[in-house]
Amino acid sequence: MYGFSVELDTPFDQTVTDVVAALRKEGFGVLADIDVSGTLKEKLGVEGLPYRILGACNPPLAHQALTAEPDIGLLLPCNVVVRATTGGKTVVAFMDPVSVLTLVDKAEIAGLANEVRARLERVKQSLLPA
Repeated sequence: MYGFSVELDTPFDQTVTDVVAALRKEGFGVLADIDVSGTLKEKLGVEGLPYRILGACNPPLAHQALTAEPDIGLLLPCNVVVRATTGGKTVVAFMDPVSVLTLVDKAEIAGLANEVRARLERVKQSLLPA
């Protein structure tokens, strides 16, 4: 599996705000924020449910990865999808860095992938109601 997710009752816009804040607590910034539904509407005239891709990056971990494997940027940043469902829920899906970074056959990258996954799992858990 290339990702893991959580389904929430939180409204879409609030979920995006919560995800960005939770990522920040784990040392991630958002390098890119792609409004997929807005782009599809603008370019194709297609209406769709809200869908955003957040390109999350933890600079110290990214630096370690780039030092170990200069072309690893092809697999970065860690994408987090926030999308509305037809049932009124909001799904937050995380790229699984352990799965994706197995493409790089280096022990130091595997260690970093595990660290990033642990942080993203904590972000996911922090989004759940107390």
